[in-house]
Amino acid sequence: MKIYNYTDLSKSKIEELCSRQIEDDKLVEERVIDIISTVKKDGDQALFNFAKAFDKVDLQKLFLDVEELQAIASTIPAEAKKAIDTAYQNIKTFHQSQLKTEDKIETMPGVVCWREFRAIEKVGLYIPGGTAVLPSTFLMLATPAIIAGCKEIVVCSPPQSDGKTNCYLAYCAVLLGIEKVFLIGGAQAVAAMAFGTESVPQVYKIFGPGNRYVTTAKTMVQNKVAIDMPAGPSEVLVIADETANPSFVAADLLAQAEHGADSQAILLSNSSHIIAETLKEVEKQMIILPRKNIAAKAIANSYAVLAENLEQAMQFSNEYAPEHLILATEQFQSLIPLIINAGSVFLGNFTPESVGDYASGTNHTLPTSGFAKAYSGVSTDAFLKKITFQQLSREGLDNIGKTVEILAEAEGLGAHKNAITIRLKTVEGIR
Repeated sequence: MKIYNYTDLSKSKIEELCSRQIEDDKLVEERVIDIISTVKKDGDQALFNFAKAFDKVDLQKLFLDVEELQAIASTIPAEAKKAIDTAYQNIKTFHQSQLKTEDKIETMPGVVCWREFRAIEKVGLYIPGGTAVLPSTFLMLATPAIIAGCKEIVVCSPPQSDGKTNCYLAYCAVLLGIEKVFLIGGAQAVAAMAFGTESVPQVYKIFGPGNRYVTTAKTMVQNKVAIDMPAGPSEVLVIADETANPSFVAADLLAQAEHGADSQAILLSNSSHIIAETLKEVEKQMIILPRKNIAAKAIANSYAVLAENLEQAMQFSNEYAPEHLILATEQFQSLIPLIINAGSVFLGNFTPESVGDYASGTNHTLPTSGFAKAYSGVSTDAFLKKITFQQLSREGLDNIGKTVEILAEAEGLGAHKNAITIRLKTVEGIR
């Protein structure tokens, strides 16, 4: 893990450090284009072929039905069932609070405007598999979709080596009332949900994190279907001062590093002592991790920056725009107003990022790769559309009519003006 001094960094070097570009991005794009076109052309058969090629599984069918899911779910250990139940309740409570009815507003006498929400009817949820199967992501995506009232929820997740899914995902499906899980992973799952196949329904919006292939596929199908955000390899940025505990900080860095070799774990501190002690702890803790080889590759792709003060560290953080931002300092309260770009923020020394990943209630599907500058994380709102309404009384038409006529005439749109004028004349005639 390389260490930089902020005062030595040029603007271009900071931009380079904040970039998540990888050398073979072009190759990934080419492969994804081929996968998408194959799924569009060959439908289900392409999905069977990709399962055999990528997942090394010869599937007999593309999905698990409710009876199969219930049978697999029944094998879940009692402690895991209890943990999932607790996480679900917290996630449900937090996302339920986001459903709010907006007031009607009278913008001027007789002119009333308001918004009402409607659920997106058909949504696709991608639950990553590969090196780690994530029941937490199932909860994070399906719970707000159900709260929003989405009529059709299509769930895709890569098959395991036995051609099934694991008991944790199956239990989530049963808990949430999801009656079918498609055994499809990667870019091919995104393509299937975007364009539809003989078995997979076409959806209106796709949600879920994934590897670079999944993220690239999501960005490529946006001319056909909406997506939640570009959510790719996981990342964390920790700002720590002398009040931080190096062992805590190291644990948080490694928690992100174990997601994948392309994950990033960034440390910023105004203390060279904290950086040195944290890096020692990283090496110490990493060797006992079950995914230490993956974590080691991610740490090698990560770095630390010595800043003059916490404000300077926050300046770097806003440029990086991290998916997860941890303020490992007792002074976090004074830094909150300085946060401009971040997906989700964890405050103080006793708030590990892991709680947000699993059970605090906030959503862990968040913008990565600097997209926190423009995107929010998944919420109940992400599964809703807001439709605007307006209603004018005769008084309202009188009050606003002349304004619209003048603006329409200024823009040279006579029919727009006439839609007002004809009403005003009719109203005047009635009087």
